[in-house]
Amino acid sequence: MAGNTVLITGGNGHVGFKVLVKLLEAGYTLRAAVRSSAKADAILAAPSVQALDLKSKLSFVIVPDLLAPGAYDEAVKDVDYIIHLASPILSGFTEDQFEIQLIQPAVKGTTGILYSALSILSIKRVVITSSIVAQMSFSDIFIEETGKVLNEASRISDPTGPVANEFEAYSNSKVRALNATEQFMTKEKPHFSVVHVHPSFVIGANELATTVDGDQHGTNKTALGQVLGFDMPFPVPNASVHLDDAAELHVKALDPNIPNGQSLVGNSGAREGTTWGDAIGIVKRHFPKAVKNGVLPNSGVTSTKKVAIDVSETEKLTGIKFKSYEEQVLSVVKQYLDLIGAEAA
Repeated sequence: MAGNTVLITGGNGHVGFKVLVKLLEAGYTLRAAVRSSAKADAILAAPSVQALDLKSKLSFVIVPDLLAPGAYDEAVKDVDYIIHLASPILSGFTEDQFEIQLIQPAVKGTTGILYSALSILSIKRVVITSSIVAQMSFSDIFIEETGKVLNEASRISDPTGPVANEFEAYSNSKVRALNATEQFMTKEKPHFSVVHVHPSFVIGANELATTVDGDQHGTNKTALGQVLGFDMPFPVPNASVHLDDAAELHVKALDPNIPNGQSLVGNSGAREGTTWGDAIGIVKRHFPKAVKNGVLPNSGVTSTKKVAIDVSETEKLTGIKFKSYEEQVLSVVKQYLDLIGAEAA
């Protein structure tokens, strides 16, 4: 499959950029859909892309409005595969914005690219980035101890009723986008196959984050925040995956041996998962000087909420053995130390 052309959306995101790099390393030709030329310039300037010296295999198409009718019609022409990562993330939206800013863009962006792909017969497969929060209710993941096991086959109906907070709205957006995709497949019976990738909380150095604030953005804060002395205001599910593994799952998802409709779940630590507070001991062992001199306060608290997640089918299908939480913590802490050194200089 290497040498085929992949359209990737969201290539300037935390996970998306790492997927982009891994695809280039694997020999694919990439067309990256970005919202502006500035986003393309940031990708081209990144050290990983510069080091590969594969600019002839990387091109860009500007798609400024993902929700415009036919937004991806031009972008999908003559490609062999699509990896769709672009979707809204938590950005401090308020209750009156949940539907417009989180839920509808996630659903319409996903179904829009699928409908654009319908008329392009060269397309063999579409890989869609979902999340574990699309597979189990918000209550089961974040609140109740039900003993339910989340695995590749887990599905729930579209949520109804009031939404308590932005994270619940984000979870709802993922559920609805997944269900809308599967309804599309049943209704349209397209010539291409679809595979879903469901990462848990993705932890790993974000190469496009060039400031300390950028490094702490998103899910990295769940591990790094406590190291910097911050308390997480609510328990976090015991579910994390190294950025490298989350990206590798997307590349593996292009394998034709992965069945149509398959979900691949990314999570480390087997069913025991992640104990977030272990980061304190990990940092104390590996960075004693930085802890002693206060560069890493190592005094915050992130409590853990238990959820059982079984990724055995994903491991069997892809051959991936998920990296440990310790490797995740080391990745983000090393980047943080590098960034504060750069800022101090």
